[in-house]
Amino acid sequence: MKLRVVDGAQDDLIAGFNFYEAREQGIGDHFLACLYSDVESLRIFGAIHRRVYKNLQPSLSKRFPLAIY
Repeated sequence: MKLRVVDGAQDDLIAGFNFYEAREQGIGDHFLACLYSDVESLRIFGAIHRRVYKNLQPSLSKRFPLAIY
């Protein structure tokens, strides 16, 4: 499966990192590590998710309240 990280998603990752890092040092790094793991999982298993928005297949993050398209 081909993945593309759009500019808006990169902005969301930076904002998420800053949000969690402001709460406790190191949580921002954990946030990014979890999201990158979720993205890799989507790359491998993406075809099993149902299509819901503009023919995209979302996956819910395992640890954070986010959906990855």
